[in-house]
Amino acid sequence: MRRGGRAGTDVKSARWPALDAARGVAITAMVIYHLAWDLSFFRLIPTDIIGHPAWQFFARAIAASFLILVGISLVLAHDRGVRWRSFWRRLAVIATAALAITAVTWLAFPDDYIFFGILHCIALSSVLALPFVRAPVIVLVAGVVFCFAAPLLFTSPMLDHPLLDWLGLGARPPRTNDYVPIFPWFGLVLLGLAAGRLGLPFATGPSRSAIWHKPLFRGLIWSGRRSLPIYLVHQPLLMGALFLVAQVTGTNPTADEAFFRRGCESQCGQRGAEEAACNMGCACAAGHLKAEGLWRAALADRLSPADEERVSALAMQCFRQPAAPAR
Repeated sequence: MRRGGRAGTDVKSARWPALDAARGVAITAMVIYHLAWDLSFFRLIPTDIIGHPAWQFFARAIAASFLILVGISLVLAHDRGVRWRSFWRRLAVIATAALAITAVTWLAFPDDYIFFGILHCIALSSVLALPFVRAPVIVLVAGVVFCFAAPLLFTSPMLDHPLLDWLGLGARPPRTNDYVPIFPWFGLVLLGLAAGRLGLPFATGPSRSAIWHKPLFRGLIWSGRRSLPIYLVHQPLLMGALFLVAQVTGTNPTADEAFFRRGCESQCGQRGAEEAACNMGCACAAGHLKAEGLWRAALADRLSPADEERVSALAMQCFRQPAAPAR
């Protein structure tokens, strides 16, 4: 019988409710993040989810939790020897899902498609982690340190080639909607292995505590056991639903102006202008576009050649001598 198993319990085939619940928390958090991202994408809310530090931290915490759980799960599943059949079956499912994500996002967002996101990282990290499943904790900790130090020590423009972007050591971040490269993220899988190694001597088999039968935990366990299909279907469903909402309600006017200002101020800053001048100039440009009846067409990028000339003249006027927005 496998170490730590209770009498009469097949630990290899049993489910661990605590891990399933943890995956349930992670996938629920991911759905919340993508809901906010989609609301921002369709300009139904003014917040820039991608550029907001708190939301960036939230997204990274979600990815980190999934990768740590991968490490813990590998220890529980393969500590007594790799169960090759179940390992390859799981890997094939995850790799296929990752390739599907790449294909779908390439069709939907060809300029920002996902070529190495969370599923790609989980698939490759699962393979890379196998030799470390039974490694001493000190070796795992050293690996964690190396993975987190690598982007600081080895980042180079020589590694900016698209075929090497999966490493995460290029000097220029690639354009993509989800980027989870091996460095530093594989370090979190090793951290999960270390946590699993430290906790394994205390594992006594899947818990049968009554707490797991409470409605909240039952819901988390249910979603945790179906985290991959939920991951694959939730975003198309959310985007489809919010697209229909946007068609009915229209975009949020405050979100429209925030969207215009972010793009305008970014371009202004790239030309070397001071932040205050960019803020005033972009506010002025937004006001003139509204006053001239060109606002909606400008946001939709549907200006006629004559309108584009007019917009260019208005912009020159605003940025030569920033003024208060036109009323």
